[in-house]
Amino acid sequence: MSYNVALAEPQSHNLVEVAQAQPIQDSPDAELSAVIVNSHYDNAVGTSDAASQGVIRGELLQDIPLLRPGEALETVPGLVVTQHSGDGKANQYFLRGYNLDHGTDFALSVDGVPVNMPTNAHGQGYAELNFLIPELVDRINYRKGPYFADNGDFSSAGSADSEYRKSLDYNIASLTAGSYGHVRALLAGSTTLKLPGQVDSIFGTTGSTVFGAFEYQHTDGPWTVKENLNKYNGLLRLSNGDRANGWSIDGILYNASWNATDQVPLSLIQSGQLGRFSALSPTDGGNTWREILSGEWHSSDDNGFTKATAYAEHYNLQLWSDFTYFEFRPSTGDQFEQEESRNIIGGQVVKGWNHNLFGNDSTTELGVQLRHDNINVSLQNTVSRVPFAMVSDDQVSETTTGLFLQNTTTWNTWLRTLVGLRDDNIFMDMTSRTLAQNTGTASGNQISPKLSVILDPWDKTEFFADAGRGFHSNDARGVIDKIDPTTDGPAGKVPSLVSSFGEEVGVRTEIIKGLQSSLALWSLNSNSELVYSADSAIGSSEPKGASKRYGVEWNNHWIPNNWLLLDADLAWTHARYAAMNDNGDIGNLIPNAVGKVGLFRATLHNIGTWSAGTELRYIGRSPLTQDGSRTAPSSIVTNVQVKDQISPKVALTIEALNLFNRKYYDIAYAQDYQITPTSATVPSGITVHPGEPLEFRVTLALKF
Repeated sequence: MSYNVALAEPQSHNLVEVAQAQPIQDSPDAELSAVIVNSHYDNAVGTSDAASQGVIRGELLQDIPLLRPGEALETVPGLVVTQHSGDGKANQYFLRGYNLDHGTDFALSVDGVPVNMPTNAHGQGYAELNFLIPELVDRINYRKGPYFADNGDFSSAGSADSEYRKSLDYNIASLTAGSYGHVRALLAGSTTLKLPGQVDSIFGTTGSTVFGAFEYQHTDGPWTVKENLNKYNGLLRLSNGDRANGWSIDGILYNASWNATDQVPLSLIQSGQLGRFSALSPTDGGNTWREILSGEWHSSDDNGFTKATAYAEHYNLQLWSDFTYFEFRPSTGDQFEQEESRNIIGGQVVKGWNHNLFGNDSTTELGVQLRHDNINVSLQNTVSRVPFAMVSDDQVSETTTGLFLQNTTTWNTWLRTLVGLRDDNIFMDMTSRTLAQNTGTASGNQISPKLSVILDPWDKTEFFADAGRGFHSNDARGVIDKIDPTTDGPAGKVPSLVSSFGEEVGVRTEIIKGLQSSLALWSLNSNSELVYSADSAIGSSEPKGASKRYGVEWNNHWIPNNWLLLDADLAWTHARYAAMNDNGDIGNLIPNAVGKVGLFRATLHNIGTWSAGTELRYIGRSPLTQDGSRTAPSSIVTNVQVKDQISPKVALTIEALNLFNRKYYDIAYAQDYQITPTSATVPSGITVHPGEPLEFRVTLALKF
């Protein structure tokens, strides 16, 4: 990855494609024409309920280079997306001083279908987004903090919902070739048709739209053990209507396999005993596949709105990993396999009413959410991917329900409020096939109040105050287990739900022409940093103490003229455990809590047939140990994209990732390990996963 941080936000980051609309018709003397500006952001003053909330348009993803699909989320201000393993595995996410692991406190969804996996084989809230196709994204709706009544599990630090387009203006075919065996092909298109018996005017359109896409990718990467990533990805959508009234039905098929070079001891790289991109466990890797069928329906009029979504998914994951090498099993090595197969069904219905409250315009919405996961999840010890001992094998049934009520009232021209209340319930039922003592049930409940106050006393400037309670669920095995299957000792007891509380004040302004700035000061406290660890011989749960975080985010987006767009986004976080010397360690620093991130971006358009974009991404130092004695270094990475629109239907794009070939680390950990069967265990050694070196990619894209 490019240790990227794409902090984004505010409005009218225009693509400088200005089209003149037809003259206004309702006045015979009207001669002015409306100007339509395609934006990178839909975050104008008056469009959000928090300074840290916003919408990223899909056009931005076409103007910036992406090493991996997950990096599309780095357009969310302050979010860091890295990788500590192969490209088929879920990314590592960092936001607001959280090492979110693979998604524990950051809720992801695609077209309303949740991506996070509770009670996952590898990590709680595991959110693997490698099936995302950036060219198809219409917008990314992002939020920070637990202030929103319709957000539930895993959303304490934030959430992001990626919405695909319903159609394309033209069909596309593109082929990409690049360094280290990178090949990618994409074919996508849409057409309008009439269904038998369809009533033309039901949604004010004359027909339904069929939208399809297929993607194939192969990558070896710079690794000594070739990654051999092979990814197949397909989407088929049938839709009708518009944003006010319409429906869609989607089908997604995704399959990927890969070899993984996981993190390795830094000392071996520094001494020259191990190449920078070499592996100590050459058979690590994984397979994953998913099939999703989903649908949504929405309707609105002057009286209110109704939205309904439903989804069904089958998901499989196999991961082979080895992070400790020979520490626990010198005779065989410490490789293990984490495997799961799950079926998911779920959906939500939201009903909104427009009405008056004490003579003021008001909207009240009531929502019901349901999700059920039926999971077969196991952990085995392996040698070169061949299992020889079952550690745990569990059948888990997990059901979550959410009920929320929210009111938005505009009290006058300068005051608007949101008041919300959310009720979440979870029920877990687990059958252990390896340890009968671990069979059992558990449940949990949380009531979460929410409040937002928005002031708009000055033209082009608004102020926000937000507060709310959030939560994340814990892995059913960590909640129910009585015996730790990896140690045969007592299991650490963890609650089913872990609550958090966040507050934020902010301002957004457009006083200076062409410049939008937003500033947010926030705090976020969690009752526990509990995480579930299913890794072999490490233990089933890692109870950590309560935490306190606060910080500031400053985002600036400037359009000085019709061919240049500039971004400068900064975030600073102070993250600490609530109690000094908690967790049996000295100090109160939270390991892997990134304190400073920044993005500087310039995008150029309309330079003849040429356009270009460059990003400089900065990630600050972070502690690796609670006492701060070991730290991960900062990094600066620059990516560049240059595009030539050779003809109206043909474009050539060249990307340079990590332009200056800087050496940096995607991730670093302080951990125990043993390099060989006979060497001594290294206590709290540093392991790293290097960021990828300079590489080039060339894409030829055709419109037809």
